[in-house]
Amino acid sequence: MKRRRKKIKLGRAKKSIIKQPKKKIRINLAHLAVIGKWIFKIAVTCLLAFVGVWYFGQQVSTVGDSMNPVLSNGDVVLVNRIVYNATTPKRGDIIVFKPKGNENAHYYIKRIVGLPGESVEIIENRIYIDGEKLDEDYATTDIDDVGIVTEKIQLAGDEYFVLGDNRKSSEDSRNADVGNVKREYIYGKAWLILSPKKDFGFVK
Repeated sequence: MKRRRKKIKLGRAKKSIIKQPKKKIRINLAHLAVIGKWIFKIAVTCLLAFVGVWYFGQQVSTVGDSMNPVLSNGDVVLVNRIVYNATTPKRGDIIVFKPKGNENAHYYIKRIVGLPGESVEIIENRIYIDGEKLDEDYATTDIDDVGIVTEKIQLAGDEYFVLGDNRKSSEDSRNADVGNVKREYIYGKAWLILSPKKDFGFVK
């Protein structure tokens, strides 16, 4: 009798295992489509944010007062790094660069005066481009020291001549440590003053 009862119990256990229904995994395609759209939107947003910060939001601090009155010592400016991928630097642009391409140097911020292929002379406080006097429509100080520009300078096809607006206190292309600025050394164009708040606005 005892053995018979054991067999019955085992038989019931087997039947209960066989009767258990298999669970089916249902995939809702509509939900997957919605999730896919959100992932795509997030990826695009992240990409645009990265591009915006990398090309338009790079911050550089102004060192010294060579660009007074446009920029003062300590001003933080944003640099447009993409503009010169579409166009070439123009006369009057305020650019950000590292002299001689020296990665260990701080960024310099100066205004372009001479363009590639032009000749530059400084005679009696006046700048001459290809023999013609340059008319500047921004405030500058007198050029008391011509530095290395004691005679006409000929710019190569990839070189720019730059000066600070405050020419009494500016280390620029008149100095041997800076000299002419090659295109490859230009980091970008200064376009927005971020701080101090009282000076917030576009760089003129």
